[in-house]
Amino acid sequence: MPVITEIEDLKRIYKRRVPKMFYDYCESGSWTEQTFRENCTDFDQLYLRQRVAIDMTGRSTATQMIGQDVAMPVALAPVGMTGMQNADGEIKAAKAAEKFGVPYCLSTMSICSIEDVAENTSKPFWMQVYTLKDDDYMKRLFDRAKAAKCSAAVITVDLQMLGQRHKDLKNGLSAPPKLTPKSIANMATKVPWGLEMLQTKRRFFGNIVGHAKGVTDPSSLTTWTAQSFDQALDWDRIREFRKMWDGPLIIKGIIDPRDALEACNVGADAIVVSNHGGRQLDGALSSIRALAPIMDAVGDKIEVHLDSGVRSGQDVLKAVAMGAKGCWIGRAYIYGLGAMGEAGVTRALEVIHKELDVSMALCGRTDINTVDRDILMIPKGFSGDWEE
Repeated sequence: MPVITEIEDLKRIYKRRVPKMFYDYCESGSWTEQTFRENCTDFDQLYLRQRVAIDMTGRSTATQMIGQDVAMPVALAPVGMTGMQNADGEIKAAKAAEKFGVPYCLSTMSICSIEDVAENTSKPFWMQVYTLKDDDYMKRLFDRAKAAKCSAAVITVDLQMLGQRHKDLKNGLSAPPKLTPKSIANMATKVPWGLEMLQTKRRFFGNIVGHAKGVTDPSSLTTWTAQSFDQALDWDRIREFRKMWDGPLIIKGIIDPRDALEACNVGADAIVVSNHGGRQLDGALSSIRALAPIMDAVGDKIEVHLDSGVRSGQDVLKAVAMGAKGCWIGRAYIYGLGAMGEAGVTRALEVIHKELDVSMALCGRTDINTVDRDILMIPKGFSGDWEE
């Protein structure tokens, strides 16, 4: 068993173990991938202030996200096709999150269904939904989430149309994936992955097939997906979705302060500052750069979370210091899942927790709830000094 001390260790194993098609799906951004890269590298521009001769005992990373107790301010973000990274991947990730004490958010485009995850876990998870035109499907999706006792709904608002990701097009990665001689040959080299996939019955989009009207096979799914995403989406439409769900609501995909204020107006309980991991509008600001102006705009009107680019406990610490109540991780736990299954997700969470805990202590804080901008050195103009 290799010694895992950082998320990059898991990524290396993941790359060896998982077919290229699914590795590239995870490890890519749109167009030139500028935003995908800067989501990570912009964290490096924030420096931490080390403090000494301060009692570091009795530390706690426990806090709350949307009123729910969490072991640390981290949630597992919704990632489409997680069950293709590792057999029954959504179930494994949800179980690891539950045992660790952090939220898990299931994607609409998951391989395992809401019911599959609910059956294999004992604590409520969050359910992510897209802004689709099919009202009948949307209402039933929310009803299924209620029946599964999901403790929050997450509406993703930055996917009215798909950003172009060159690697996915070249690999034939779509919903469902198009198998080519090249991708089949590559899959044949990933024997442990393949053997596990052969042993599960869950290889299709469990939240859609058999639930969306007319979706019974891969070709009908392709047609439904192409027609369902709502390019006419506006805030009034989001208000309609709010009426379909009376529980805690999180709006994910906010990168501009004006949209953050609109999210407050539709009755959301929290927003996620996110550029979809750099997979939608290339050339957009990184999430960590966008955070401060959004915090300034909304103040304490709404709870603010952040995703995109979070690969370490120090990233979490920096985002919390900038005002976020929590961070969502996607790629960081997918690396672990693809590398080692449920144990790999647990290891990813352990790595992030340890780095968060130690770094917080070395900054002179023993409680994550007391962390603020005082622990940071922020470059002038970090969030931009733009012409009007």
